[in-house]
Amino acid sequence: MKRFSLNIKGELLSLDNPLVMGILNVTTDSFYDGGKYLDEKNILQQVEKMLNDGATIIDVGAQSTRPNATLLSQEIELQKVLPIVKLICKEFPTAIISIDTFYSEVAAQCVLEGVAIINDISAGNIDANMFETVGKLKVPYILMHSRGTPQTMQNLTEYDNVVTDVYKYFTEKIALLKQFGVLDIIVDLGFGFAKTTENNFELLKCQSVFRGLGHPILTGISRKGMVYKTLDTTPENALNGTSVLNTIALQNGANILRVHDVKEAVEVIKLVSLCFL
Repeated sequence: MKRFSLNIKGELLSLDNPLVMGILNVTTDSFYDGGKYLDEKNILQQVEKMLNDGATIIDVGAQSTRPNATLLSQEIELQKVLPIVKLICKEFPTAIISIDTFYSEVAAQCVLEGVAIINDISAGNIDANMFETVGKLKVPYILMHSRGTPQTMQNLTEYDNVVTDVYKYFTEKIALLKQFGVLDIIVDLGFGFAKTTENNFELLKCQSVFRGLGHPILTGISRKGMVYKTLDTTPENALNGTSVLNTIALQNGANILRVHDVKEAVEVIKLVSLCFL
């Protein structure tokens, strides 16, 4: 298996063993934890807990991207997220922070404050300046597959073949990113974004195919609809199902698990590593 590493502020972060990215949604309307982390005390407590539980990366987002979410403008998102990024980087200067945004100016401002990774659900489709900006910033970029926007994506789930269509999408996007000098690219199949439940499980089953792209794979299925709808439950009761699917994701080549529940994901990695990795 190819060995991967990421350039984090001039130092290499090895992905020889899978890592956990902890989700910090500083939003009021995220599908699972909206409204939980809005004041400084709760934000810092949650970041500290995730780091203590074993998260290597903290992914900060101020914009809900659940289906039908109302998009914030670039200016409002920047006003919301920049003070939080400054706070986290000040209190946890050695932590690796990623910014979950599809706006190039938000990405640029956050990197100036200490953010090390850009996580863009739109793969540059919402902000045409994103790829050029990432190339100039020289930071790792999480390239996710989706279609449309959160308001339209659930109507864009028709594929000739979801695996080959998504693979082709990535080959084209990766080639374009490389033209802008972006080399540290992380692939995210975009579970739940412009995909039916059947699409999601087909992609998870075939995730190892995407190793052929030559870039590390991030899997983000934490408490999503493919878990709780399949089990006829709720996001709040979807931790067990998430752990099961994270196990499958690791067996099928995931290098990073993006999760709400860090401790449990770390335990999954530890146990799976003893058997399969």
